Amino acid sequence: MSTRPEFTPVERQVIEREETRELKERVVEINRVAKVVKGGRRFSFTALVVIGDEVDRVGVGYGKAREVPLAITKAVDDAKKNLFTVPKHGSTITHEILGRFDAAKVFLRPASEGTGVIAGGGVRAVLELAGIRDVLAKSLGTTNPINMAKATVEGLKRLRRPEDVAKQRGKTINEILPLARVGTEREIAQREAAEEATVVGEA
Repeated sequence: MSTRPEFTPVERQVIEREETRELKERVVEINRVAKVVKGGRRFSFTALVVIGDEVDRVGVGYGKAREVPLAITKAVDDAKKNLFTVPKHGSTITHEILGRFDAAKVFLRPASEGTGVIAGGGVRAVLELAGIRDVLAKSLGTTNPINMAKATVEGLKRLRRPEDVAKQRGKTINEILPLARVGTEREIAQREAAEEATVVGEA
């Protein structure tokens, strides 16, 4: 008798797609460190690596070894253990968030379509490999790349989806989300003018 769980065809397709989705890796920082021993110094290398599928999954890993390639391999393995899914709203994040890790603070703010990823260093690598295309980021603390990357991850992990907030509060998604300001400035102004005219007409 088989002990394997039974999946519906739709669940099987989702699982296959998740497994076949290619993970891309990006080396953020390679650093040479030294350990002082009786005979002198023993050098080794550390590597900070970000991996992600550029859709909604990302992870950060850290590895240390006597050789650079081995350190990168260890970091990739560590990052695969730390993969998580990022809540997104279109090509940006769902709301503002401040990620903290030790002395690092990274502020993330949603941006309109076409803005691009306004971030630097390890923060940019994490956001791009998470599939976020439009976002504003600002580092408010230390410039240590490891802590900055981990602060970004901590912020992304605390993002919440509108449907989850609506369910928790017992409201609809439309009541939770503000009025979407999409389009050019002229289109937004025309839309707001039409809404004001409708309100005046009803009064």
